[in-house]
Amino acid sequence: MSSTYGSYSNTASPAVNLAREHMPLARMVVERMKMQVPGFVTRDDMMSAAMEGLMDAASRFDPERGVMFKTFAERRIRGAIYDEVRKMDWFSRSLRGKQSRISKAVEQLEQRLGCSPEEEEVAVELELSLDEYRQLLSQVGHLGCVSLNEVLDAQDETRNFMDLLKDDAPSAQESLEHHALAQQLARHLETLTEKERLVVSLYYYEELTQKEIAEVLELTEGRISQLHSQALLKLKGKLARDMDFQCQTR
Repeated sequence: MSSTYGSYSNTASPAVNLAREHMPLARMVVERMKMQVPGFVTRDDMMSAAMEGLMDAASRFDPERGVMFKTFAERRIRGAIYDEVRKMDWFSRSLRGKQSRISKAVEQLEQRLGCSPEEEEVAVELELSLDEYRQLLSQVGHLGCVSLNEVLDAQDETRNFMDLLKDDAPSAQESLEHHALAQQLARHLETLTEKERLVVSLYYYEELTQKEIAEVLELTEGRISQLHSQALLKLKGKLARDMDFQCQTR
């Protein structure tokens, strides 16, 4: 793929030249995401999707919108990789069912307790031991990450959960509604447990890997993955309920 883009002359279109200049960005995103996708997805699969995302970003990029190309392209590249994972039919009904089961238990506990439940409470609600619940979180971990790139609103396919976590609205004109959603997310982040907030902050804002976060928090990498999965399930459920309420009150 890289040799193909590298063979274009200086007379190539601006989009092709822009994509060619930012190929190191695509490689960087692939390296960072290797631990976020199932093992059967090869690096070549990821790189191919990344280049498609990079070209899509280059063709859509408008410098007048007030955002750096690197910021815009990285989001497109990530989305393209996750789209490729979905095409490979990794989302089994079994995994989605398990994820839905956890989300429902968390929602019921939040309604009864009036706060975000601890994992021990979720385990009891699911009639599982703490170890069994943590194993369940590990099983749906990748599903939680990939589903971040699913749209939040079927009527606006440009908005997804990952955009809110990264907090890079594309333009001043489009930022008002994005800002309102980002405020909702910030409010919900405060309801997470301290460790969940730390994991989300270090991963999405400080851009540490799960291995690096494990070293910082002195936990195992598997434990960080479990905390990450639980935090995302809580946040996505809260945002989805927010949007359902907004649709009902329009």
